[in-house]
Amino acid sequence: MAVATLVSRITGFVWKIQLAWVAGLGVVNDSFTVANTLPNIVYELLLGGVLASVVVPLLVRSQDDPDGGQEYTNRLLTVGMTMLFAGTVVAVALAPLLTGLYMDDSTGKANSELATAFAYLLLPEIVFYGLFALLSAILQAKHVFGPTAWAPVINNLVIMVTIGLYAIVPGEISLDPVRMGDVKLLVLGVGVTLGIVVQALVLVPALRRTGFRYRWTWGLDSRLKEFGGLALWILGYVAISQVGMVVTTRVLTAGADGGASIYSNAWLLFQLPYGVIGVSLLTAIMPRLSRSAADGDTRKLIGDLSLGSRLSTVMLVPISAVLTVAGSAVGIALFGVGEADVADAARLGDALAFSAFGILPYALVMLQLRVFYAMKDARTPTLIMIVMTVVKIPLLYFCSDRLRPEDVVIGVLLVNSLTYVVGAVLGQMWLWVRLGRLQSMRVVRVILQTIVAGAAGVLAAWGATILVDMLLSGAGPRLTAWVHLVVQGLVTAVVAFGLLAAFRVPELQPATQRITRLVRRG
Repeated sequence: MAVATLVSRITGFVWKIQLAWVAGLGVVNDSFTVANTLPNIVYELLLGGVLASVVVPLLVRSQDDPDGGQEYTNRLLTVGMTMLFAGTVVAVALAPLLTGLYMDDSTGKANSELATAFAYLLLPEIVFYGLFALLSAILQAKHVFGPTAWAPVINNLVIMVTIGLYAIVPGEISLDPVRMGDVKLLVLGVGVTLGIVVQALVLVPALRRTGFRYRWTWGLDSRLKEFGGLALWILGYVAISQVGMVVTTRVLTAGADGGASIYSNAWLLFQLPYGVIGVSLLTAIMPRLSRSAADGDTRKLIGDLSLGSRLSTVMLVPISAVLTVAGSAVGIALFGVGEADVADAARLGDALAFSAFGILPYALVMLQLRVFYAMKDARTPTLIMIVMTVVKIPLLYFCSDRLRPEDVVIGVLLVNSLTYVVGAVLGQMWLWVRLGRLQSMRVVRVILQTIVAGAAGVLAAWGATILVDMLLSGAGPRLTAWVHLVVQGLVTAVVAFGLLAAFRVPELQPATQRITRLVRRG
């Protein structure tokens, strides 16, 4: 599953780079980026947060039914798909209002008309995002993880082909006026939507192999009413988080050109380590958390939470160190090509470097949320999100007011990371009150060891960079960036993980054993 997730993240990253190469990091990419986030936002508001958070625990509990949860699953699918289809129709009809909400045209830095044109083509993805999430939840409850991990890879391959077609189709997208009939606009919008359709439909054969057969089943039972109560709190969580997203997007689009696309690509890089390690861990551990909570086994629940926190720490902190020291090089090396400006690529890398410290807090927040939801507590995460948003919004406006327009995106990503630090601390305190001792000292000890190892790796990489710069005097920015990326990444990773091995951190053993087995097979 981790391998599939890694391939998924890499291919998703590749098509983002492709788009930057062929469309730059300016108005066209900004407009597409905003429009492409709208289906995710509306889907999350409709059902996404609910599906990701409480459906797997409820499906696990329903397996104790005489029919193995078949009827309950059918009812859940019927209600969910009906809500998603109705929401999709409304969202497409309100596309101009949605793009106007997330974009600020007052400074002339953004093009909401182009974003709206893209939105008409991309918003139908909502129903297929929902179908994918529902089918994934059913498979995960049955401990089938492979197909859901590989399906996004197929989606990314479809999008990569789409961007290739976009590059060879003659002409340019018209900005004044925007025309829905532009071939490039249609190719990009329809192709990206097709990728999501394929991603959802490839799960159907896997679901049939489990013996599941779907039938439309209407009506509500007591557990679906319980589901509704949890869903209301989670919808509140998502709605509050989207308030922060609205402010974030408006601050970005009111700044220098390319703010939204630079933010999107930097955020993708930020999430890459978590996506490979954290998502795989959460997907595998969620059924265990749900079963422990259902059985009232607090000791086992705490043990899984502690293990997840420690494994995330050992793997993610050294990677954060790599991105901190090599962030600028990453931006120029990967995005400073084709239509993309080197200065914009450098801003992207700087934003990544300044925010990389937030990767572990982000992963811990996601893990903590799953523990709350496994206990059927959807209220506490919503209250934590309120605090995070109250902290976030003033800082975003401070960035907009005090920073240079071209530096706003760096400040926004820094604020994001600070917000997740607040969320992780609050979540840990709340769980401590709820569950008692959380094996916190074990987690703190591992965090301190990894911070020391990561800091040593950064210092070693900084020294290596000075030597490299002496040898590369007069080289171009792209060549220098690639050399920096390789040297800084390798030195930081080798030193950091080497020190963790020297410290005999036990949580490092599962990863090293896995790598050793792969090497022996090779």
